[in-house]
Amino acid sequence: MASLNVGNLGEFLREQRRNAKLSLRQLADAAGVSNPYLSQIERGLRKPSAEILQQLAKALRISAESLYVQAGILDERDRAESLQVPAAILADPSLQEQQKQALLQIYESFRKENAAADGPPGQGEPEAATGA
Repeated sequence: MASLNVGNLGEFLREQRRNAKLSLRQLADAAGVSNPYLSQIERGLRKPSAEILQQLAKALRISAESLYVQAGILDERDRAESLQVPAAILADPSLQEQQKQALLQIYESFRKENAAADGPPGQGEPEAATGA
């Protein structure tokens, strides 16, 4: 039972899946991954890529950043900064649930587009790159 030190990620995923009232199979189908692979992630036997984490986050309707932090891809400080907008959207009582999800998807797509231009999460320094 060799663990890759991703137990926290697996436990976090399992908790999020249960909170969403999804079976392992349902989440695997929604995220486009195999049932055995998801099971291995939850048990800490596999370390998923950032792309797989994003698919899981979308299926769970949570931020990909929260999974990146759990997986060690993104540090907590970066996560705190990146969660301000989604938190504000989710907290707005004047928006319907569909509207919130649409806004979150648009916001995440912009962040993903910018991250692709800057490199993997946590590895780019866009402010330093723009200095003269």
